[in-house]
Amino acid sequence: MIEEGYKIKGHTEPVKRYCQTMDLKNNPSLIAKYKKCHNRAESWPEIRAGIRSVGILEMEIYILGSRLFMIVETPLDFNWKTAMEKLSHLPRQEEWENYVAGFQECSPGSTSAEKWKLMERMFYLYE
Repeated sequence: MIEEGYKIKGHTEPVKRYCQTMDLKNNPSLIAKYKKCHNRAESWPEIRAGIRSVGILEMEIYILGSRLFMIVETPLDFNWKTAMEKLSHLPRQEEWENYVAGFQECSPGSTSAEKWKLMERMFYLYE
């Protein structure tokens, strides 16, 4: 349940976090299909494996209406541009991006790095 929060995975090493956003087409039927293709039973195993293979430790996507928010956790030495370039050339990645583009507000043929917009952290409570 949303009000109870979400447990996060602990890591044995320090990590850094990237936050991104993207909008879906504002169509409840398309949004339902997008959510379905991301559940564990429907998501493509090659895509999950590819995400891990470029060094991403954890990835979460949250939704409110048609707005998506993604959190990506990586090791401290992770290089975003290098990893996204490698990811874009992995097996089935282009096919996946073209498939999900039908649900997303994006230009045809966009890579994941072009669709998702990195967000600037403007506040944190850490000391």
